[in-house]
Amino acid sequence: MSVARGYHVEALRAEFPILSRRMGGRPLVYLDNAATTQRPSRVIEAMRSYAREHHANVHRGLHTLSVEATSLYEEARREVARFIGAGSEREIVFTRNATEAINLVAHTWAEAFLEPGDVVVLSEMEHHSNLIPWQLLARRKGVQLAFLPFDENGMLDLASLDELWTERVKLVSLVHVSNVFGTVNPVEEIVEYAHRRGALVLLDGAQAVPHLPISIEALGCDFLAFSGHKMYGPMGIGVLYAREELLEAMPPFLGGGEMIRSVTLETATWNEVPHKFEAGTPNVEGAVGLAEAVRFLREVGMEAVAAHERELTAYALEALKQVPDITLYGPGIPHQAGIVSFTLKDVHPHDIAQLLDREGVAVRAGHHCAQPAMRKLGVPATARASFGLYTTKEEIDILVSSLIKVQEFFRHA
Repeated sequence: MSVARGYHVEALRAEFPILSRRMGGRPLVYLDNAATTQRPSRVIEAMRSYAREHHANVHRGLHTLSVEATSLYEEARREVARFIGAGSEREIVFTRNATEAINLVAHTWAEAFLEPGDVVVLSEMEHHSNLIPWQLLARRKGVQLAFLPFDENGMLDLASLDELWTERVKLVSLVHVSNVFGTVNPVEEIVEYAHRRGALVLLDGAQAVPHLPISIEALGCDFLAFSGHKMYGPMGIGVLYAREELLEAMPPFLGGGEMIRSVTLETATWNEVPHKFEAGTPNVEGAVGLAEAVRFLREVGMEAVAAHERELTAYALEALKQVPDITLYGPGIPHQAGIVSFTLKDVHPHDIAQLLDREGVAVRAGHHCAQPAMRKLGVPATARASFGLYTTKEEIDILVSSLIKVQEFFRHA
């Protein structure tokens, strides 16, 4: 399917100054968007404008700058809420990143409401950010972890849900889009399954929110975590969406200023949500940048972004077949988002990445913070090309021709 008429990738690329860089005399081909995306000029400028004209601490000052900074910070919260279709901006907690958002749930909701012997269901394809917090919880509370397996194509085995489910399952914490395979998991189906049995669902949306149209109402999840820097915004800002009644019931995460209502030497009461979970001075500049990234994505249109990346992925999966002795990992279209992991016979993925860098092509190589998934695949690492709204078919052609050069290099080495 062709992308929607009116999607002008070259015009979009012009908004990203870093894409005009040359690497070793060659045009930069940036295919590491699953690690972090680049920022358009308008995001960079919004953050500069904040620093030049509005910088102050928020929620505390009565002077003009503080009022302006507070207004920008809370408008960012409303922008994010609208973008994902949350019921209220009170359901948006700003964190440092998706990892911190998941840790917040593990340290507050799970600590308060799970008992020893209760079960948290994860999948075997989780990256460490949605694995380690639950391992630590298991050590602290005696909570059990159960794992939904994936098959040789990187697809979850949903039939296993019936086998591992017990009445002690209280939470399913699952990646929406795999950062290894690009698999778009059937999360709506899993949410419905879990809710019918009384469990809550946390979705790790770091690889989904920047690439797919997201509606909290359609997903039906109870928690959603994602990061600003993977959606064309700055690093150091992330989001936890949670249903308001859950946030009201959860104890605070970190203690300090801003999260309190009143304090005596002996005790304290908590601020209203979401401020109860935002102790200390927040990343106001990051929130401003994230809000501008959200406006940018909304103007481009998430349906158009998804269609563009789906077309690129189909093109890449076909084009990469030209590379001798390549192994691709992933479910294929239509279940695969713009992430393609691969290995080359007798070439370590780190060598692939280093030689591609000489050609100006930036890809990721390693375990992608998903060592259990690598172990199940039987490989120490893979190379990974990941696409963004500015990626072109010509860049994929360069990736393919550069990989063939890598093969030739090692054939004659």
